[in-house]
Amino acid sequence: MKDTADVRPGEVLDWQSLDTYMRQVMPELSGEMQVAQFHGGHANLTYLLKFDGHELVLRRPPFGKIAPGAHDMKREYRVLSKLYQFFPAAPRAYHFCDDKNIIGADFVVMERRSGIVARYKVPKEFQDFDNVEYRMTDALMKMQAAFHTVDVVAADLADLGKPDGFVERQLVGAEKRWSLAETEPTPAMYKALEILSKDIPTPQAVALVHNDIKFDNCQFQADNPDEISTMLDWDMCTIGDPLVDFGVSLSYWPDQYLDGIQLPIMLHGDFPNKKVLIDLYAHYSGYDLSRINWYQGLAYCKLAVILQQLYARYVSGATQDKRMAMLGEAAKAMALVALQYAKAQ
Repeated sequence: MKDTADVRPGEVLDWQSLDTYMRQVMPELSGEMQVAQFHGGHANLTYLLKFDGHELVLRRPPFGKIAPGAHDMKREYRVLSKLYQFFPAAPRAYHFCDDKNIIGADFVVMERRSGIVARYKVPKEFQDFDNVEYRMTDALMKMQAAFHTVDVVAADLADLGKPDGFVERQLVGAEKRWSLAETEPTPAMYKALEILSKDIPTPQAVALVHNDIKFDNCQFQADNPDEISTMLDWDMCTIGDPLVDFGVSLSYWPDQYLDGIQLPIMLHGDFPNKKVLIDLYAHYSGYDLSRINWYQGLAYCKLAVILQQLYARYVSGATQDKRMAMLGEAAKAMALVALQYAKAQ
């Protein structure tokens, strides 16, 4: 349980109700139910359920007001109950519950995967490896390209979303979610979205889109910085333009337009620059990345929205997680970067 800790105050669930329910839907479970919490995420609540001989992961939405379409546990279950057969990095989902009387929200139960998570820097387990930052980056790009070439028809996920108009809906959705979570006027956000909407690229493929591929949503194999064994956090998965996904990954990397500002959500260390990522992903995927600045502009808009939503939850008192107190300033910084990329594309 070294990657878990005690459940945070305010995030305790009805354990007796859950225990009773779990034994009904998974009668093979036996022994006392033990509970711990994974503290790495910022939004969805993730718990470890431990029974004799069984370890399971439960995920549910955060407390408080939820943005429309966000934290979709049913979607996460739908993807992970099928995708593991075609993409080994996807954990297998076992059960979905939409009876809110059990723990107060929809939830999904899936297999427990173990591995090394890199949270914004090289993990201590990898610090003695040669050229480790490049090797980890190469593993991330290779895994992402493999994900984006999964046959969505064979995986029975072709109706997971509507690829026609996907990118246009991304722009409209970003503006809507920003306006709902906005706590003070931010003109840069609206200007960036306006510029991007005037020249939308034509998608090169219809692929699975995770919407948040980054190091801390992945697990590396133990003692192996060259291989990602698991990709986590699937509640936003859909189908559409894969370069939207890659743009999101780039938005977590240190960037020239941040003028040296190092936000906590950005990588720390001697990682390759974005040009290396772009070259690696182009090599593994075969996609043309000549319009990648446009996709980066969209990605920074989306990242700004996510940060603003988390900050708005903190301001409203829906969460006591003090990590979210600084995210308002981070959201504004990302909106400014989005505007720079929108102007540069």
